[in-house]
Amino acid sequence: MSTQPDRRDASAWARPVDRLTAGEGHINVTGRRPTAPTNGFGRMWQKTYRASLGGMEVEPTAVIAAWKEHFPEFWPVGNRFFAPLAGIAPGEVAALDLSMPGGLRLSTGVLVLYADEESFTLMTPEGHMFAGWITFSSFVEAGETCLQAQVLMRASDPLYEIGMTLGGHRQEDAHWTHTLLSLAEHFGVAATVSVQAVCVDRRRQWSRARNVWHNAGIRSAVHMAGAPMRMLHRPARRGHEA
Repeated sequence: MSTQPDRRDASAWARPVDRLTAGEGHINVTGRRPTAPTNGFGRMWQKTYRASLGGMEVEPTAVIAAWKEHFPEFWPVGNRFFAPLAGIAPGEVAALDLSMPGGLRLSTGVLVLYADEESFTLMTPEGHMFAGWITFSSFVEAGETCLQAQVLMRASDPLYEIGMTLGGHRQEDAHWTHTLLSLAEHFGVAATVSVQAVCVDRRRQWSRARNVWHNAGIRSAVHMAGAPMRMLHRPARRGHEA
């Protein structure tokens, strides 16, 4: 099954956008370009996470409606998805606050590339852990309603490629497995999740090594380290202006 949605309804696609914009207080999003898998550095992977609702008679459209409405609630604790006011709709941008090893909070975002009643696709920006698409869908197979998250990605830069090799892939697998289990539980089903990972291209794109300049992990760490200085500076500035 293709990572990108097959339907070609123009209204379901985001309009072309050169740079993303997010609300104040969210770093590593505004000004960043959206990135396809071809823009990344590392090996290209297609990962498919799938679960079944068994004998539950739930229409795929009902699954997708619930998934969009409660999207952040299905994520593991410690990760935040700041949904846009318009919800998960084509062209909307959401900020993310992700829990990383060592207590780091990685701030990044996603663009809603595609969204209809049966699926939606998120696209990552420069600086994200990987360049690529994540498509969430629901469909009927062998008489059962299935839930699926499928990722087509390359690690964005050499540092992320090392991180993915040393445990990042396992963390990502755990994230989407938890998401599908939580979504199934929303419908009262104790599901199991199958994980399939295929290396589509083993080559690393060294011409993209300079993507490290936008690395959201590094920029988030620097931002966190500077928090005390920003706290000290704010009252002094207000006093000066008074």
